[in-house]
Amino acid sequence: MKAPTRIPPVEPPYDPETEQMLKKWMPPGADVEPLTLFRVLAQHPELMSRMRPLGAGILGSTTVQPRERELMILRTTALNGAYYEWGVHATAFGPSVDITEEDARAIAAGDFETFDEADQVVLRLADELHATSRVSDELWAELETTHTLPQMIELIATAGWYRLLSYVINAAQLEPEPWATASPAASA
Repeated sequence: MKAPTRIPPVEPPYDPETEQMLKKWMPPGADVEPLTLFRVLAQHPELMSRMRPLGAGILGSTTVQPRERELMILRTTALNGAYYEWGVHATAFGPSVDITEEDARAIAAGDFETFDEADQVVLRLADELHATSRVSDELWAELETTHTLPQMIELIATAGWYRLLSYVINAAQLEPEPWATASPAASA
């Protein structure tokens, strides 16, 4: 039996302010209902409005390559058991950066052998941040040869942002979006 969602998402019809905020959180021209996560955050409109600039900034940034961003997001959400968000990114973002469903499942499982060295360093960064909230001297030295300081800071901030979202998702007990890739646990 599935646990009930603890924080109910707001439901349509939305008041005008909520509708405007939800539209800002969704990609332009999106033809799907606003994500459940966004509708849960809408229970606290003031906080939601303060969170949006960082989330949009991470997804829209050109500092970090989109593939690296998605590797960080997929690994961070998997490490945190936030398969709601993992599934959204595996479906909506992964294919655009050549991350297949099989790749996303390997990332969730910590199976990095098939990934090139550039991908592996980002995935190892996600693992170290999750395990220790730090970056080892060895990994930092490696990152310094492949990334600029702004890129390193942004990758670290991305991990932190998606860990925060994982907390909300897991505490609220959100069910996956019906169109999103099923979690590795669900397909095992």
